Amino acid sequence: MARWLDEQEPDVVALQETKCTDDQFDFSLFTDRGYRVAHHGLDHWNGVAVASRVGLRQPRRGFSGPQTAPFDEARIVSALCGPSNDSVRVVSVYVPNGRELDDAHYLFKLVWLERLRSEARLGRWADKATVICGDFNVAPADQDIYDPKRWRHKTHASPQERAALEAIKDLGFVDAARALHPDTPEFTWWNYRQILENDRGLRIDLALVSEPLWPYVQTCWVDRAARTVERPSDHAPLILELG
Repeated sequence: MARWLDEQEPDVVALQETKCTDDQFDFSLFTDRGYRVAHHGLDHWNGVAVASRVGLRQPRRGFSGPQTAPFDEARIVSALCGPSNDSVRVVSVYVPNGRELDDAHYLFKLVWLERLRSEARLGRWADKATVICGDFNVAPADQDIYDPKRWRHKTHASPQERAALEAIKDLGFVDAARALHPDTPEFTWWNYRQILENDRGLRIDLALVSEPLWPYVQTCWVDRAARTVERPSDHAPLILELG
């Protein structure tokens, strides 16, 4: 992570699956480089963060309203990033995996996505400069899967998951990578057992940009090089550039 931060020098970073409590999170990795950080971590599972070196205000950890189980898991954090008169709300999400279609966790995933939609609607995120980004654990279309037939009866590709994601987009969000690159896979995840050259990947990490912010989007690309380093994540960073 340190090497990647120094090479790319992003203004804002959204992290998922930090797998630690707030007390265990390495804030110095970011603060030593001029970032302010909002981290939401409760145990050794899940964990999300937003780090910004252009200002960070109004951090919100978790969903608003009752934080009863299982919706108290550390899967969403947001903050206003940038100067106070020109800020963007960055929402970092780690959507539940779903496990299997007949697993109770799959239903939890669908309800979680609906709660995310409700959070966005009630907060009027689509009317403001907002980016909802992170690991959605949903491939929006067959184009986003290396072998759609193989995934036809699995999580990440079910019609219900895709409909839940579309309901969020329908509030007024643009899937940046797909809008800018309609004809290429733009995969962001590859199984550890697969070599990157085979490109047996999925596009499950997304940046949903609100329509008022969309005119300022310059590029959105996958940093595949980060997936080739020693002991990499199984995900590659998705980079969104605004201007």
